[in-house]
Amino acid sequence: MQNYPIGIAGQPWQDVHKKQWLESQSVKRSYAQEVLSRIEEDIVGFAKVKYGALPFDAMRYPLYAFKSSKWDTNKPTVLVSGGVHGYETSGVQGAIDFLLNHANQYNEHFNIVIVPCVSPWGYETINRWNPEAIDPNRSFYANSPAPESALFIEFIESLDVDFLAHFDLHETTDTDDSEFRPALAARDGVEFSDWGIPDGFYTVADTPKPQIEFQKAIIASVEKITHIAPPDKNGQIIGADIVSDGVICYDKKPLFLCAGVTDAPYVTTTEVYPDSAKTDADNCREAQVAAINGGLNFLLAL
Repeated sequence: MQNYPIGIAGQPWQDVHKKQWLESQSVKRSYAQEVLSRIEEDIVGFAKVKYGALPFDAMRYPLYAFKSSKWDTNKPTVLVSGGVHGYETSGVQGAIDFLLNHANQYNEHFNIVIVPCVSPWGYETINRWNPEAIDPNRSFYANSPAPESALFIEFIESLDVDFLAHFDLHETTDTDDSEFRPALAARDGVEFSDWGIPDGFYTVADTPKPQIEFQKAIIASVEKITHIAPPDKNGQIIGADIVSDGVICYDKKPLFLCAGVTDAPYVTTTEVYPDSAKTDADNCREAQVAAINGGLNFLLAL
């Protein structure tokens, strides 16, 4: 049943509806103040790379990545990405916290690449989509219509390396069911089905290569910081079966997810829950950092 204020029930959006949706969006926070200002200064052990800018406002939305300054082709390479969905705040801020306070200690062992905010327009407007009502995290494929995804792919391919691991930092929020998934159903002309929001942290492994021990190490690190999401009455989290405590699987490449961009054998999508009464913004950022640290420490022990 259509209950979204834009569109016609049962019919996909036309350009007029996408325009109406875009006109209803507004800037709610500053990418320059909250993101760019945190990465202005030189960061020990890392080189700053501008890999592009969003074409709808290139001056306002430059895109930056950081890579180990002492790059060594004999070391394995690790990728950390945040803000693919711009509204998922702790993914962005957690990636920056890791960059500023933790990443350099791992430079001895890994080449590290960090892309803290893939979707800055989404960050400013607190949105899952980009201005064209496209979800960047379903758009990581060749000739992507989402510049956020296309520029990220171009940058990753330019590095010409085989990645050992990819940590893609996300959140699951109450607005997933109150706004973003109803908007998706309306955009695509399908019925919205409420799957419920899990209260706590979980990870999404890659179905063909779940690397359960790697996921367990992340969960063990994070549960020292915040609580792990329990399964629902069906033994699932967001409609997917539990494969380990706090772990579900998605087949990332066919879904064109960011975490499917590389062929890394160790892949995880982190999901924190900022709307829980048991947590706050600082705790969520700390959980993201703990997830990366836990995964990297596991890899070091191999």
